[in-house]
Amino acid sequence: MEDIARLAGVSKSAVSLALNGKPGVSSETRDTILRIANENGYAIKSKPIADDKFKSITFLVFTNSGIVLEQYDHQPFFRELIQYIEERCRNFGYSLLFKSIDVKHINSDLQQLLEVTGSEGIILLGTNLHESHIFQVHQLVRMPLVVLDTYIETLPLPFVQINNTMGADQAAQHLYQLGHTTIGYIESSTRVANFEERKSGFHRSWNKLGLSIAPQHTLSVIPTILSSQESLKAQLQALINSGEPLPTAFFCECDYIAISAIKTLNELGFQIPQDITVVGFDNIAEASIVTPELTTVHVEKKQMAYQAVDLILQEIDNTDQAKTKIKIDTSFIERRSSILLNTRTKAKIGGSSQFIK
Repeated sequence: MEDIARLAGVSKSAVSLALNGKPGVSSETRDTILRIANENGYAIKSKPIADDKFKSITFLVFTNSGIVLEQYDHQPFFRELIQYIEERCRNFGYSLLFKSIDVKHINSDLQQLLEVTGSEGIILLGTNLHESHIFQVHQLVRMPLVVLDTYIETLPLPFVQINNTMGADQAAQHLYQLGHTTIGYIESSTRVANFEERKSGFHRSWNKLGLSIAPQHTLSVIPTILSSQESLKAQLQALINSGEPLPTAFFCECDYIAISAIKTLNELGFQIPQDITVVGFDNIAEASIVTPELTTVHVEKKQMAYQAVDLILQEIDNTDQAKTKIKIDTSFIERRSSILLNTRTKAKIGGSSQFIK
């Protein structure tokens, strides 16, 4: 390992992370380390499969520049999922290996993974994957496979997914019960299945209430930034400059977007929730420490993780069994970023104030 570190110009710990398939190094660095190891005849010692303490499951992630970043293990939602997956694996005597692949190089990277992995099964993070990607993995790996955080009805694979439609309905009902009828929708500029389900579910529920969202009140932002965003500020400023009142509330497709929206609105002089209510989706850990604490849809990340591990263990025991597709219900967490509309005294529009009847 010291020799490989010297040849690659990296630390010994980086070599360890790369060879053990753990997050913490970039895909380029990982590829360089694996190439140098291969060129110099380095081989990982095979571990006896019969020895229970060496049993492992691979957590496979396809990274891109959209929603699942290269340092995905630092993103709050995925960090919590990984924590619970590792916990459940340990309960059954399995270790968890981490493998990340660039979605642009799916065939070559996946083939390389199959040559070195010694795990009994794969949990595939499907958040950012299209049906064609998942089908490719299914055709190539030829080992027990469970897909987490997306749902394709027509593929013969086990899936564990969020009930996004339920969560969107819970958010819509909450806003309506608080008296909000003119609301805005802040969506992700990167579209994945979860966001599409949340959007269609929210609009369906809102329409059932006899309401609609004005086209100019649908805004779009990067979904992986927790700080304020200039692009969102520009969109909000355009609404202010139009002279019409801003929506009294915004529903955001994920907590990242909601937290970013709160910070951006604050910079424009709005107070949350006194001026504008903000509701998110996911209930990441940061939702309870942002100011004000975020009202959001709670996703049962622990249950999702446990179900994924349980399904992969069932697949390892019997790959011929009928496949199971699971949708896990959400719950709603009301915190301080939402408020009953008729308790407000005023809302700031630009630099002035407008009383709300």
